[in-house]
Amino acid sequence: MNERPDENFRERVTGSFARQNVMQTIGAELTRVEYGIVEIEMPFRADLTQQHGFLHAGILSTALDSACGYAALSVMPEDAAVLTIEFKINLLSPGRGDRFLFRGEVTKPGSTIIVSDGRGYALTDGPAKLVASMTGTMMVVRGREGIAG
Repeated sequence: MNERPDENFRERVTGSFARQNVMQTIGAELTRVEYGIVEIEMPFRADLTQQHGFLHAGILSTALDSACGYAALSVMPEDAAVLTIEFKINLLSPGRGDRFLFRGEVTKPGSTIIVSDGRGYALTDGPAKLVASMTGTMMVVRGREGIAG
């Protein structure tokens, strides 16, 4: 990631995030966009829990996938879009907190495939608690009809 970033990467990531309806549905917001690093935050909501009252694993996966994907998009050329082609998630602790922070960071950039690692944290009055870890493989997409930034 020593190459000079596209000067518009923040605007591309922010614009793409705004078009991702699922993030609006779960109440997530983009809180940090740096070259190779993206953070997404969301409040706890009872309607997004599983049967024990913890944030559902699918919601944790969705938010971490987006954080990892947008971290990858931030290092891609201006004419590229991102699609996830694989991820592995470890659920480390129940999703219990007032808010959640999802951080994606590019581990291995590439011209066609980018690997990102993500961490999900539950936030309360005390220290942040790591609740999930993800490794995702992202594809650089160019020239496909209907797929942009």
